[in-house]
Amino acid sequence: MKVVVIVPTYNEKENIAKLVPQMAQAFKQNKIDGRILIVDDNSPDGTGREAEALARKYPVSVLHRKEKAGLGAAYIAGFWDCLEKGADVICEMDADLSHNPKHFPEIIRAINGADVVLGSRYIPGGGTVNWGLKRQLISRNANRLARTMTGVPVNDMTGGYRAYKAKVLRSISLDNVRSSGYAFQVELLYRAFQRGYRIKEVPIVFRERERGISKLSRTDIICFFTLCLKLGLQRIYIREGKKE
Repeated sequence: MKVVVIVPTYNEKENIAKLVPQMAQAFKQNKIDGRILIVDDNSPDGTGREAEALARKYPVSVLHRKEKAGLGAAYIAGFWDCLEKGADVICEMDADLSHNPKHFPEIIRAINGADVVLGSRYIPGGGTVNWGLKRQLISRNANRLARTMTGVPVNDMTGGYRAYKAKVLRSISLDNVRSSGYAFQVELLYRAFQRGYRIKEVPIVFRERERGISKLSRTDIICFFTLCLKLGLQRIYIREGKKE
């Protein structure tokens, strides 16, 4: 099983220098046929150059993009690259070390009995570290809203540590996905659920980044709420259509 982990980056030079060796070790220790795809949005701090240097030592490839165009667009570009090169399982992972590589083998084991696996903060065994009360409330309430509006029966819809079988991504019209940030994660999951794919959650502990700043913008927040409303209305329309 050929596994690719997509890591989008923008000014993450120091973080990927630590993350890549840890992931490479996780591949080796668990006998995973894995590769890391770093998708860099022309980071001014030299992340792209650091990624190329890492690629000379570790199972890393680099996709350079001309400008910063959002998390969703970076993942879509990475998905197409992986699909064109024959990946069987395509994973998402943050570059900032908030996603611990020690959880990765469990995510890969779980994909054998599912089509999508989510690293979940909100099931027994999962959690967050170094989050204030405000951040916890925002995240939990955002997940409740997304779950209610979409009807997807999972606890962590907005997390970015997950794995998809290639067939899932091939089937969900990637070119039509326009969301970014949290909304991007919700939209992909909703599309997979609507097509009947099996979704499984495994517990992870999310640790707040130690270096750099969060890249979640006000635009991402607006996009998230707009998407939830759109998908909720779409569900009502579909449900009412089936009654007629």
